[in-house]
Amino acid sequence: MISDNSLPFCISNWWEMRGPGKLEVWKMGFVNYLDALKLQEKLVSDRKLCRIPDTLLSLQHPPTYTLGKRRTDHNLLLPVSELKNIGAELHYTQRGGDITFHGPHQAILYPIISLREIGIGARNYVEKLESTMIELSSLYGVKACAGQKGETGVWVGERKIGAIGVRISYGITSHGLAYNIDPDLKYFKYIVPCGITDKEVTSLRRETATVLPAEEVIQEQLISCFARLFGYSTVTWKENPSMFSDHESID
Repeated sequence: MISDNSLPFCISNWWEMRGPGKLEVWKMGFVNYLDALKLQEKLVSDRKLCRIPDTLLSLQHPPTYTLGKRRTDHNLLLPVSELKNIGAELHYTQRGGDITFHGPHQAILYPIISLREIGIGARNYVEKLESTMIELSSLYGVKACAGQKGETGVWVGERKIGAIGVRISYGITSHGLAYNIDPDLKYFKYIVPCGITDKEVTSLRRETATVLPAEEVIQEQLISCFARLFGYSTVTWKENPSMFSDHESID
């Protein structure tokens, strides 16, 4: 769930740069997982040095399985050599948590924020991510709740609708949450999602009786829930931002 390093804290006039309660949202559409990972690493470095404000990446991935730092490969239920046959990739990460799936029709948020500047700890951070997905679910009449007995993520009864896996490095977050709007749930049959063997995975489409709006609307609602729960008074948006400046490369 959480991977953490403890810190020195950057003090360099961040109030002048950030302004109280400012969040910058990058709406990125579909992004290859490795490109998104490299972007997060760069933004984390910039955030540590106070070069950027708190930043939220909103995106989707092509079908991708990811494993956390515990490397629980046994929870992938088919050989890696067969992943191409189902159109999926596998990537290893330094986040907390177990194996999970990312794919189309899933809303993904990667916050690159300073927990020290907003004054919360790791546990409270995860709880706020859970509350973000719970609040979104409630907009569509779905009663979701945080996991019981140490289970992370967000659940509708015994069915998981949202996953969380984060990394915290010197007080700066990366990775984040994945909320199932209407993904192809067959991909979850090839893994033990989050390492939990006796639970199902579900989606907003399956759980609500409400006709869903366009996915972009739902993603924006998720962002609004996040910004409110984390106390941001100002949200600025970047539509399809360039992932790196003209002088930088992901190579």
